[in-house]
Amino acid sequence: MATQKHPLTHAYADVNSVRLHYVANGAGRLILFLHGFPEFWAAWEEQLIEFGRENHAVAPDLRGFNLSSKPADPKQYHIKILVEDLRALVTHLGYQKAILVAHDWGGGIAWAFANRHADMTEKLIIINSPHPIVFARELLHNPLQQKASRYMNLFRSRLAEELLAKNNYAYLRDALTAGSSKWLMSDESRRRYTDAWSQAGALTGGLNYYRISPLHPALSDEERAVLRKIVQAPRELFTVGVPTLVIWGELDEALLTGNLDGLDEFVGQLTIERVPDASHWIVHEQPELINACIRKFID
Repeated sequence: MATQKHPLTHAYADVNSVRLHYVANGAGRLILFLHGFPEFWAAWEEQLIEFGRENHAVAPDLRGFNLSSKPADPKQYHIKILVEDLRALVTHLGYQKAILVAHDWGGGIAWAFANRHADMTEKLIIINSPHPIVFARELLHNPLQQKASRYMNLFRSRLAEELLAKNNYAYLRDALTAGSSKWLMSDESRRRYTDAWSQAGALTGGLNYYRISPLHPALSDEERAVLRKIVQAPRELFTVGVPTLVIWGELDEALLTGNLDGLDEFVGQLTIERVPDASHWIVHEQPELINACIRKFID
């Protein structure tokens, strides 16, 4: 929780035809913290406090989540639109560039942003979020990753909202600690997450990330052809030239360590930090380690 010395402030930015809610702390260089599904800005609360002491630390609710706008049309979650949300937010905050720290779907946006706006990306820190070409390759050729990603096709279905909301969001509460023996959600955390999921349109907003993305286990020859097209795409569409740190909890049950193989082909200045005893939820399990890795890399 925030302390009196380091209060967190809530604000809104009207950018790219949506209103983005964000939480900020401190002043100095801009560090943007980008959450994934099914989370919201509070996933980064400890980092906002820690890095807000010497920086302007900002964690938005991404489009579709919690208190930000939630377009119902999946087409409004195309990666180009999500990248533009981020670019416009950086500008709205009065900066020309930012350090990006991103997990899960936030990482998907950050990979694309660093490729398309290298001049606005000071450094990139990715936490358990695969590079798009590497992930497409794994979805095509790695049966273990195909099996681990089957939930994505469930999330793309018309039944997803009903399933995820059932029994007071039991599926999501279980998913948030899947594979983790170190993160036990407190009653307060459960309440806050349930409040975020209960916002009108929030489940559909988060699920639309999966519905518009071609990165999921193929169920047809057409979908396999799309994955092959991504793998064979010109490298310059996916390369990242800025200094990049990838932190990976190796116990991740959804995104396997094969997503690290060959990553250096697309990232010229790459550092990989493997954490053998952490899951997908490493930010919650080992916040001190995450903070130490970030600080070492950006200072």
